[in-house]
Amino acid sequence: MKIKRIMTLKLLLALTVTLGLTSCSKNTGTKGGSKATGWKINDKNGGFQYNSNFKKQETPPGMVPVEGGTFTMGKVQDDPMHDWNNSPNQQHVQSFFMDETEVTNIMYTEYLFWLKTVFPPEDENYKNIYTGAIPDTLVWRNRLGYNETMTNNYLRHPAYSEYPVVGVNWIQAVEFSKWRTDRVNENILERNGYLKKDAKINFGEEVTAESTFSTETYLAAPTKSFGGNEEVLLKKELNGGRKQVADDAKNVYAQRNSGIILPEYRLPTEAEWEYAAIALVGNREYNIYKGQKKYPWNGQYTRSGKRQYRGDQLANFKQGKGDYGGVAGWSDDGADITNKVKSYPPNDFGLYDMAGNVAEWVADVYRPMVDDEANDFNYFRGNVYMKNKIGEDGISEIVMTDNVTYDTLSNGKVMARNFPGQLAQVPVDENETYLRTQFSTSDNRNYRDGDRASTRYFNFGSSDEEEGDGEKDEKYRMYESPKHTIDVDSLGAMDKKYDRTNMEAGKRTTLVDDNVRVYKGGSWRDRAYWLDPASRRYFPQDMATDYIGFRCAMSKVGPKSNKKTPRGNPKF
Repeated sequence: MKIKRIMTLKLLLALTVTLGLTSCSKNTGTKGGSKATGWKINDKNGGFQYNSNFKKQETPPGMVPVEGGTFTMGKVQDDPMHDWNNSPNQQHVQSFFMDETEVTNIMYTEYLFWLKTVFPPEDENYKNIYTGAIPDTLVWRNRLGYNETMTNNYLRHPAYSEYPVVGVNWIQAVEFSKWRTDRVNENILERNGYLKKDAKINFGEEVTAESTFSTETYLAAPTKSFGGNEEVLLKKELNGGRKQVADDAKNVYAQRNSGIILPEYRLPTEAEWEYAAIALVGNREYNIYKGQKKYPWNGQYTRSGKRQYRGDQLANFKQGKGDYGGVAGWSDDGADITNKVKSYPPNDFGLYDMAGNVAEWVADVYRPMVDDEANDFNYFRGNVYMKNKIGEDGISEIVMTDNVTYDTLSNGKVMARNFPGQLAQVPVDENETYLRTQFSTSDNRNYRDGDRASTRYFNFGSSDEEEGDGEKDEKYRMYESPKHTIDVDSLGAMDKKYDRTNMEAGKRTTLVDDNVRVYKGGSWRDRAYWLDPASRRYFPQDMATDYIGFRCAMSKVGPKSNKKTPRGNPKF
């Protein structure tokens, strides 16, 4: 019996070894190796290196996650304005991050401090960089009102530091977002050992007008970032997810595959903003949305129904003619102009002031109709595709002091569109558009609505040459909006030309063109109707008001959500 048991054990051991060898043979190239080649990944001796330690995108400073999904865009609950620009349509947006609050005065003045320090306005080469970014504080003035206190104090006084910034036009909001992208990624790279500690605040030495950090420059030509200052640009190597000092290594700088560099801060699209504001996630049972929401909060009223806060207004808005807050000490919304951020409850995504306080710029060019027939996924009108400008040496060209691009806006304001240290950009051409089905030009702002082919005068059977020259195109353009121009001579003197052509001809005109942008949400100047997230208005992108501010968004990379949760609140 003992001998039989020993033989049985030997037989089982032999079978186990055989099965183990067979299993190992079958798994070759899958466990610890490439599924494509079977080669070992992250081998210390060389070969393909991959960041296998990446977990998820970190939540950017000041932002909260918004899980994407589907919703009915443009459906207002009441329509006293009888607008025809709110046609309901089904849209889907991907997950993204959005600022918890509007951009505040203190956030924007930090931007101004950086610009003034790095690009001193007393230097003739940079004077328009700082002045072009300053908000228009004169938006507070009124012919028959005394508002000089806000004109002189609102932007700078600490009493208003946590109030939303206003007087910022759409272009300034976009430029702030670009600057914020670089400063956040600069901090992340320093934290991860790719940049010298505290170099970002050492003005006059590491940080000068010719040696600033740009995210895109760092990714495309890292040796040119910070003006090529090797004392700031620390060399690292990614090896199995671990950073090691390697002076002679290849790929010694952080790259996109390092997983630490965040996507760009930007203005939210109109679809993203409306989706985030209405926050249907708080009005859901199982996988069904229950009814419609008139406001970012549940209910059909602007006052809280909770016992502790019953009767309190849930937003800062104009309650009637001459009533910007209610009776003092009773039924008051706590503000007459704007109010400190987070003064009212957040919506179900954790976002504050998605109704009231200030209306907010979004990225989209305005058109009366949302063309959901052309696209119903991440809808956005305003794409202008650019690419890096390549110099004669075959390397991406860097913006220098002598080739900063300045734009003179229609109101005479001069703004810088790029800074020294950034990559020079040019429109995409036929090298990128040839034989593509999804886009054919660089500028897609007027696609299917506003371009020459959209007008009733366009002959679809003719060639472009048969359609006539630019003068004829201008005569029959779809939107008869005025075109104000400014001529600047060699001495900098401006000749402002106000376009009265259509006015004098007695024609009906609009303000719709490729340079007007959508703004969303009600403000302290607006009645309750405009608190509806689906309401939409537009304003010229180079003009500012005392009731329009903005907040930033950032795309989420990777899965829609990081955890598969049961019904209820989604988690990132």
